[in-house]
Amino acid sequence: MKKKGLIILIAVIAIIALLAGSVISSYNDLVEDREEVETSWSQISVQLQRRADLIPNLVNTVKGYTEYEQSTLTAVTEARNALKNAGSINDQITASNRLDSALNVWVNAVTEAYPELKANTQFTALTDELSGTENRIAVARRDYNEDAREFNAEIKKFPTSILAGIFGFDAYDYFEAQAGTENAPIVNFN
Repeated sequence: MKKKGLIILIAVIAIIALLAGSVISSYNDLVEDREEVETSWSQISVQLQRRADLIPNLVNTVKGYTEYEQSTLTAVTEARNALKNAGSINDQITASNRLDSALNVWVNAVTEAYPELKANTQFTALTDELSGTENRIAVARRDYNEDAREFNAEIKKFPTSILAGIFGFDAYDYFEAQAGTENAPIVNFN
């Protein structure tokens, strides 16, 4: 009888150990996945900072050539400052979309109004850098969204969803295009 009780005890301990190992493994997987999403977001932040750092150089280059519409420049400057001061991911997404829109209108307006500026090598180099940075931002956003999608799917799967709820793993928001970006901006000099 004692032997049978010992076997049952060992079986119960083995089952508990397997369950504990499964919980630990799932928790560690969630932590790793969360870190991947946050790393992807930091790559977006790095590229957004790079873009924000390029803008003053571009503005100063244009200032050397011309007087341009102050409201357009003000919109770019305000959007850049909003991005630098944004705290949460959602605030950064909103500020980034606002800066995208303001930059697009400003660069198009300035280059169309002052064609001689297009020939300036410093302006060309800065706009090329800005264009490259925009491409890097697009890639970083895509990578972030993919990592967020994988994480969000993982925390919704059973039984991981139970652990995610217990340990406070929340879904990440996706980086989505701003409403109206499917339409080209209108540049009007009147």
